[in-house]
Amino acid sequence: MISANNLKPVIDKGLKFYIETYGCQMNVGDSEIVVSILTSDGYTHTENIEDADIILINTCSIRDNAEQRVWGRLREFSSYKKRRPSLIIGVIGCMAERLKERLIESDCGVDIVAGPDSYRTLPLLVNEAKSGGKGINVLLSREETYADISPVRLDRNGVSAFVSIMRGCNNMCSYCVVPYTRGGERSRNSDTIIAEVRDLIDKGYREVTLLGQNVNSYNYEGVTFAELMRRVASLSPLLRVRFATSHPKDLSDELLETMASFPNICKSIHLPAQSGSDTMLERMNRKYTRSWYLERIGAIRRYMPDCSISTDIIAGFCGETPEEHEATLSLMREVGYEFAYMFKYSEREGTKASRHMKDDIDDKVKTERLTEIINLQNELSLASNKRDIGKRFEVLIEGPSKRNPSELVGRNSQNKVCVFADTTHKPGDYVDVIVDDCSSATLLCHLAE
Repeated sequence: MISANNLKPVIDKGLKFYIETYGCQMNVGDSEIVVSILTSDGYTHTENIEDADIILINTCSIRDNAEQRVWGRLREFSSYKKRRPSLIIGVIGCMAERLKERLIESDCGVDIVAGPDSYRTLPLLVNEAKSGGKGINVLLSREETYADISPVRLDRNGVSAFVSIMRGCNNMCSYCVVPYTRGGERSRNSDTIIAEVRDLIDKGYREVTLLGQNVNSYNYEGVTFAELMRRVASLSPLLRVRFATSHPKDLSDELLETMASFPNICKSIHLPAQSGSDTMLERMNRKYTRSWYLERIGAIRRYMPDCSISTDIIAGFCGETPEEHEATLSLMREVGYEFAYMFKYSEREGTKASRHMKDDIDDKVKTERLTEIINLQNELSLASNKRDIGKRFEVLIEGPSKRNPSELVGRNSQNKVCVFADTTHKPGDYVDVIVDDCSSATLLCHLAE
């Protein structure tokens, strides 16, 4: 096996590469960085996999289901390689970091394995693969933030963009693999963030989402996350500002005051709870209690009564009792979430839970509990949307509705999807709408006069 440390001259510039992205918004942002790195080095990005000389799959390891999807896709890619032996297949991102040996030794024809901190070396790794070896770099960094790289935006509507402000995580939740696949937390130079957002505004973008594993703990040379939000929101009143994801233990009043004082900071907070039980939260090493979490919910309501709140919920974590499950359901009812990401617990090798706890909840029980959680959230989402009937919202148009091209779709400040008939406006325009009806996922509206 050839390492990335003994490199021959780069060959075959102009190769076409195709990239597929799985997982969170951070992975979407990373794919945009990868496209920038490779195109700057002379490679050509294609959206047609049949034209590609190089296929990259940007992966997620947060849950087993995500990894299984990638393994299935890799088997499909290997059939392409049988027809075209020169095809290069690469796995990048969290799964590459976690399963590097298994990927290289698999029968899926993987030629490149690159972790989240090694994207700058991708042209060199491609060179290694073209030379007949394996291009591998999974070294984690304490400094890498890709702050100097201008991402190539893959969102074709030119309205919304992701801006990564930090990488890694220090929280060490017992179920979570992120600190092991993305390394320790480090914040990006705030000046480079402001410069990137200014460039997006100049290019006509109307919305940015600031990304980090825990944006609340952002701090670069004394610039806190609240201060960064002030600076970004002050760049243009036409720019909407969102962020993801918040950790409850670090959600400060300073941030809530900042959000409340800027009309263009969206009134929407994703605040993962994971469980409503104190004993479960302790086993998860979440570093807060149910009462702390609810106090933060109360603070959000005081500063911004119209703010929507979404969350993450895990069903069936190690040792979960029926009472702990019921505590989660009661928390959901008490908060009344607008939306939630809900999952069955899947053990991740290397985490504290995998080393010191037993994954002892039967899969059938996990499924039953997850179904209860999903059903309850559907009720909560529908109830929230029904309360919006008759209300007026400003919507940023994203494009035509997938179901009906004669209708447009956009989101309001609360991150709710609004669909309405309109033939006069275009993506990037702001319009006022009035809600006529709803489903649990969508507000059905008409243009306000």
